Amino acid sequence: MAKNRTLKALTSDSRIENQNKIAYLFIAPWLLGFLTFVIYPFFKTIYNTFFKITSESIGLTYVYNLIDKGGNYGTAFRNLNFFPQLFDFIVMEFTYVPTIIIIAFILAVLLNTGVKGQGIFRVIFFFPVIIMSGPITGILYWNGAGSLLTYADNIIFKMILSYSPQLAEALSGLFGNFTMVLWFTGIPVILFINALQKINVNLYEAAKIDGANGWQILWKIKVPIVKPTAFVCAVFTIVQLGTYTGNPVFYTIQYSIYDRGGGIGLASTFAAIYTFVVFLLVGVAWFLLGRSEKVKKVELSSIQRLGMEDLARRREQQKKGTVNAQ
Repeated sequence: MAKNRTLKALTSDSRIENQNKIAYLFIAPWLLGFLTFVIYPFFKTIYNTFFKITSESIGLTYVYNLIDKGGNYGTAFRNLNFFPQLFDFIVMEFTYVPTIIIIAFILAVLLNTGVKGQGIFRVIFFFPVIIMSGPITGILYWNGAGSLLTYADNIIFKMILSYSPQLAEALSGLFGNFTMVLWFTGIPVILFINALQKINVNLYEAAKIDGANGWQILWKIKVPIVKPTAFVCAVFTIVQLGTYTGNPVFYTIQYSIYDRGGGIGLASTFAAIYTFVVFLLVGVAWFLLGRSEKVKKVELSSIQRLGMEDLARRREQQKKGTVNAQ
């Protein structure tokens, strides 16, 4: 009786409501920061795209210019540098993100085999995430520390160059910063390891009993189960590359703020278009990795249905007979 009374007190509506209020109190600082530093700047940036903003002695002046040749949007579309750089950014995303996801998954599988010293290797792969910051990344990038110097002399790369110069250019950008790409695998490796460790080992044992080898277990069990984690890693990588110092669009937006011909209004337009492209890339990632698998409905014939019902009836009778015997 005492246990039931305690359980009823813990699950009462008033107690649950009080716990919800305490939970909201804990996340209130984060919500306040999110509204102040994310939501407000986002809509403020969109608002700035409709105006030509200039700095005067009295402060910033806003002049509505959307109907004047398309305003800042028309200027952005006529800009000779922004859209080629935006296209380069899209190419970088389509080459970097799959490479990072695949390498991170392979490393996670290797680091989850239970061998000795795997904790040390996990620290080694995650250590660049700790020391890698904006200034350090910029210094390494501009000094060529992230490139593979001999990839251009490879016979396979030369064959790709002769067959498709565009593909060779995309791969050149990837291998030119391959060490930096490996640095981006730190967080995805941790996420993949966490997902792999949550897989029930009984699935592996059942598959081995049915005759499955390691390759089949990888593709039929591990890959489908970690697919949602791959989507999270893809979104994280897309956003992380958006603030990467090697991103061709990043500095264009930053420097256009101080351009007298454009100013904050044009920079906000560049940022709005760039954000829209990032959202589209996240949508592509969701389409490829984030959608839930469709459940296939198997229709049983009348004979199969009768057989299943008969089997269930027999099992029920066996249970009743066992209980009565006891």
